[in-house]
Amino acid sequence: MRHGNGAIGGQGRFGVRRLGAGSALGVGLVALGAMVMAPAATAVTPDTATISFDCGSYGSGSATLKATQDGTAATISVSTSAITAPIDIAAGSVDSTLTLTKNGSDTATFTGSSNPAIPAGGEVSTGPLDGTVATGDSLEGKSLQVVVLGISVTCNATSAQAPGPFVF
Repeated sequence: MRHGNGAIGGQGRFGVRRLGAGSALGVGLVALGAMVMAPAATAVTPDTATISFDCGSYGSGSATLKATQDGTAATISVSTSAITAPIDIAAGSVDSTLTLTKNGSDTATFTGSSNPAIPAGGEVSTGPLDGTVATGDSLEGKSLQVVVLGISVTCNATSAQAPGPFVF
């Protein structure tokens, strides 16, 4: 006696209805449509830029800024020859605030205390520094303040960011 085990759309041995090939294809197309309709991952352009800073009596030089974005959260890491460490600096001991011009008239700040260990005489690297962005924000470096061993150093941008501002 046949129980409909082989029939498309029929009931199987335990009364469970099997999906036919057409139904399975329809489910696959719905899943594909959901993936196509999902929002695209956000990105910042460019993701790397350079800028020059003047840090007064502490020095001057270029800096490399690397930006990433995840929704409204963004991070920027900074490495600069404008400031060098006078002694070995432990990881996580540099407090930094990067201020950027936002959309030409406002400002945005990125802050953090993340830095790799920096050997005496080494360039200061800091970040990722955390900040918040909105879609379409255009940010260009304005100043960098670092506090190392209680000493605060403020560096002001002396050039435009190249190849251009970060656009989120």
